[in-house]
Amino acid sequence: MSTLLITIPANPPDRLDKALALAVPEAAALSRSRLARLIAEGAVSGPGGVARDGKARVAEGQQYRIALPQIAAVETRPEPIPLTIVHEDADLIVIDKPPGMVVHPAPGSPSGTLVNALLAHCGDSLSGIGGERRPGIVHRIDKDTSGLLVVAKSDRAHHGLAAQFEAHTAQRRYLALAHGVIDAADPRLRGTPGLTFEDGGVLKIASRLARHATDRQRQAVWFDKGRHAVTRARMIESFGRPPSAMLVECRLETGRTHQIRVHMSHAGLGLIGDPVYGGARRASIRSLGEAAAEVQAFPRQALHAAHLGFDHPVSQHPLAFDSPLPQDMQRLLDRLRGAPS
Repeated sequence: MSTLLITIPANPPDRLDKALALAVPEAAALSRSRLARLIAEGAVSGPGGVARDGKARVAEGQQYRIALPQIAAVETRPEPIPLTIVHEDADLIVIDKPPGMVVHPAPGSPSGTLVNALLAHCGDSLSGIGGERRPGIVHRIDKDTSGLLVVAKSDRAHHGLAAQFEAHTAQRRYLALAHGVIDAADPRLRGTPGLTFEDGGVLKIASRLARHATDRQRQAVWFDKGRHAVTRARMIESFGRPPSAMLVECRLETGRTHQIRVHMSHAGLGLIGDPVYGGARRASIRSLGEAAAEVQAFPRQALHAAHLGFDHPVSQHPLAFDSPLPQDMQRLLDRLRGAPS
């Protein structure tokens, strides 16, 4: 049995289960429904003792303890799937994930996932958290996003890495190919809620993110509910005449589900190939010439986790890793560089 200590943040929701769902670290992998069950089971205690009512009112600064049950046995089967390993030691492993690979098994993807591959590679040395076996997973990237992620092989590494991600001290930089361009003089960008410009033409996108009001599979930008989220986007290159596409570096201050994709869409700069958040925007033949057809046909969101940095959770030594663009994004980038200019 392990214990998680949660402090209720400022301006909390009006009931305990919602407040805990907002405040609990993402690495704990505790959904609101899971928290509701723990409350009903008497596993949550607060200022007044055991809290069994998920609708109970809470106040800023109150502390609650969540007693997490022992981790259940692994049901996911090991599968000998090749992995691109960037770094490995006794406590952690850094993987360069290919596009198309799901990180964790789900009802629609019970096998062929990164976790299946890790169980085969690492055996029983992976950690788990949250009363449910989720081997080593500290953070995730979407199925069709490629690039770097770190996986814990020990409980001490898991907690140490989770703390860094929760404190936003881990460095994560993504490269993306997107529609449109970032221009500090663009009145549309300057007039969109949540968007501001910083030195060097960096676009800061700050909002809250929560589930879409009608589509439960999507996230959406909100300003009155959800989790705080900040993305910074810097245009590296623009393509076309007039420019209508770009290579952009996105830096995460926070790491929410679909954060870059949702924020870029909110700014009117949807990622090329994004089937969910890319919008109905079509590549301009007038601007991009022959490259427009390849932009339109790109089969996934053009997003790559290119840089990952953190302090080793045991030795405290700083670690940093970089991953080149995968072949499909590099080919598209080369085609865009050949567009009219």
